[in-house]
Amino acid sequence: MRDKIFLSSPHMSDEGYEMEYVKEAFDTNWIAPLGKNVNEFEKELADKVDSEHAAALTSGTAAIHLALKAIGVGEGDIVFCPTLTFSATVNPIIYQNATPVFIDSDEQTWNMCPKALEQAFLKYPEVKAVIVVHLYGLSANMDEIMKICRRYNVKVIEDAAESLGSYYKGKQTGTFGDYGVFSFNGNKIITTSGGGMLVSSDEERIAKARFWATQSRDQARHYEHSELGYNYRMSNVCAGIGRGQLKVLEERVAKKRYIFNFYKEELETLEGVSFMPDNDWDKPNYWLSSLTLNGKVRPIDVMEALEKENIEARPIWKPMHLQPFFDEYDFVGTNVADELFENGVCLPSDTKMTDEDIERVIETIKGLWD
Repeated sequence: MRDKIFLSSPHMSDEGYEMEYVKEAFDTNWIAPLGKNVNEFEKELADKVDSEHAAALTSGTAAIHLALKAIGVGEGDIVFCPTLTFSATVNPIIYQNATPVFIDSDEQTWNMCPKALEQAFLKYPEVKAVIVVHLYGLSANMDEIMKICRRYNVKVIEDAAESLGSYYKGKQTGTFGDYGVFSFNGNKIITTSGGGMLVSSDEERIAKARFWATQSRDQARHYEHSELGYNYRMSNVCAGIGRGQLKVLEERVAKKRYIFNFYKEELETLEGVSFMPDNDWDKPNYWLSSLTLNGKVRPIDVMEALEKENIEARPIWKPMHLQPFFDEYDFVGTNVADELFENGVCLPSDTKMTDEDIERVIETIKGLWD
């Protein structure tokens, strides 16, 4: 069996930046969810994305949860959310006993369709919040989405879990809305093993998020709790990994773009193949190189052929309104997301891939057209 090619796996820096910070945490015995690395990672990430304040948390899911709580989303409230996303975007809505309404994608961005969003506002004018996702590192149409949301005076959370290093009109995704969320899960463009970050210009709300994330411990000599809290604070060890990873973010983005362009040059002329959208105002990180197939070769054919060669690939996210757990909730749109799921596939986009690895993927795929 040939060596496995992964979809997207952790990639530590060659320079060993991460170990320097982790060693410092061990040497100083600061391995709990407190310490210099946590504080500095928050500052460094906020500076990197040009946001004012940040809270380092255990996951991007936790960050979405606390953003919803900060907005005041509660039982019975409606939250708009794209249907084409991972369930981690939606689950925190349920944590708050709120009701998701799923919004379709558009073909231009693969993300939330502004027209469908407008229709949803007409149907549900009492909506409490909107979550926008930047899928696979592609920017949503933030000008149109923010214009609509501001007109209705509704708070916006950007799920930028997949789009650190992606820019919309020169501005980092995750910094347009009231709250931005980043993920450092093991498969993301940089990782802390597991972890996330909540960013905002609202210093008071970020401070409150940190408070909730540390079990809502009041300032008292004894353990005093006047609010519900969560164990959501990032550890000082994981934050050390994140600080080291942040130093190589640009390198990782450059490699992701290289992989995408390699695939596109070699595969886009094949019958029925279309790659993820390319917009002038979007500078994606190409977290996962994704394409759609609308000919005789189907996504399952590609995935099975790659699997035989010990190469990992995945379908595009199955829309949330098609998921058994979420099928009771409303969906607004024309089923663009359904078609993307039916026809889409994510190719290996691991930043440790060599040119030989990429060529191995390409040769396997081309063989399906022979």
